[in-house]
Amino acid sequence: MLPQAAVHAERPWRPAACGTYRLVVDEEEIFGLSFLAYRRTATMLHIPGISVRSDRHQVVEVDPEELAAALDADALA
Repeated sequence: MLPQAAVHAERPWRPAACGTYRLVVDEEEIFGLSFLAYRRTATMLHIPGISVRSDRHQVVEVDPEELAAALDADALA
């Protein structure tokens, strides 16, 4: 399962500059439970940003906690 979202940052943070980026979360199903559940296996940011035209494209794995902290700090600014 690959949920996707667009994240926007007004302030630069590692590894990205200001802008809107495609964020993809890779998950795998946890089998053997009586309910449907997933485990996150990777959080990836597509660089450059969505609005930037480029021949080069890079997918960078990011720490989900670091990403959340950066977006929270950005929202407070």
